Amino acid sequence: MKVLVVGSGGREHAMAWKLAQSPKIQQVYVAPGNGGTAKDKNLVNVPITDLAVLRQWALDNGIGLTLVGPEAPLAAGIVDDFRAHGLRIFGPTQAAAQLESSKAFSKAFMQRHGIPTAEFDTFSDASLAHAYVDRKGAPIVVKADGLAAGKGVVVAMTLAEAHEAIDFMLLDNTLGVAHNAGGARVVIEEFLQGEEASFMVLCDGQNVAALATSQDHKRLLDKDEGPNTGGMGAYSPAPVVTAEVHARAMREVILPTIRGMEKDGITYTGFLYAGLMIDPQGRIKTLEFNCRMGDPETQPILMRLKSDFLEVLLAATSEGLDQLEMEWDRRVALGVVMAAHGYPLNPRKGDAITGLPQDEGDAMVFHAGTTEKDGQILTSGGRVLCVTALADSVKQAQQKAYQTASPIAFDGMQMRRDIGYRAIKN
Repeated sequence: MKVLVVGSGGREHAMAWKLAQSPKIQQVYVAPGNGGTAKDKNLVNVPITDLAVLRQWALDNGIGLTLVGPEAPLAAGIVDDFRAHGLRIFGPTQAAAQLESSKAFSKAFMQRHGIPTAEFDTFSDASLAHAYVDRKGAPIVVKADGLAAGKGVVVAMTLAEAHEAIDFMLLDNTLGVAHNAGGARVVIEEFLQGEEASFMVLCDGQNVAALATSQDHKRLLDKDEGPNTGGMGAYSPAPVVTAEVHARAMREVILPTIRGMEKDGITYTGFLYAGLMIDPQGRIKTLEFNCRMGDPETQPILMRLKSDFLEVLLAATSEGLDQLEMEWDRRVALGVVMAAHGYPLNPRKGDAITGLPQDEGDAMVFHAGTTEKDGQILTSGGRVLCVTALADSVKQAQQKAYQTASPIAFDGMQMRRDIGYRAIKN
């Protein structure tokens, strides 16, 4: 079977790498791919980003299964279009992808279906948003309503930060948010305390299968300081997701979401990612939904997946998830992101990357924002690489990941030195 992975990030590199291990696959294509997928002899990059052109290419080349990595093509309706032309594709429809593409839709959906989440309100008028923040006080969370590549959230610890975020998102659009219909909007919600975890499942329209648990580090700097990013590193499993929390997440968040979408006339297929805040008593609230696997959580999760990833996706595209038993490596996987100079607001592109090691079974360098030019790998995005390692404990996986990352260099490189510290501390 020929398989197509849509996207160019670290998540897509990991997906393509894992799919290429299946003996049932003839070829894995990545559109458009990156420098890492370009240099992998088992993968072929397809330099197409126009979705209609890509659909025609998939038809012409006999693609048996398409897997969509990032949110933008999902929000643009790639699943609807591919299915309309008889192509097998895994992901949510455009209507279902609103759970991620619109924070306002998502919050209203949670409120309507009794899914635990933070108290909130939605604004398109900056003066009303400022008045709300003054009334509620800080800390408070300001979110852009639209796709912002993981950077449209400001956890404002002071009123001044909250007011600045409102102006950023409603007046300046410094973050480059892809606004939904009706123009710029923000969701402002209460600040929740606890520990965050990423809870991801596959949905086939009827059944749900949970992936291994994971936790990522959103802040740019050590000790979870600095601005929010798309994620500076992640590890799996997440000790904070106990068996009780896992059962609660399925019961209170995941299943009500799938059933709620059904009640609203939308069948949910694809990955569903619930960002959870877990308080010290093990109670949970939903921070956000994503309609795809998280990045960089995908890299550690797929390092631990022992099952054939193709078999998993074939089950998920034929309402067969209830027959599926996924097998996981008992070891810990931990990934460390190496980011570009100026990330998250103004990442610099074009810096040469040196010292890339050979990939090994238990230590992989997944490429995200890279491109190959004249045989050299250059930076081409904010998060450049995710160095991921497998080992018997969080501490050992952390050591191995940083050891693997140590020879890699590029100008202005940013990298946290404490990924996994919460799990080691526990």
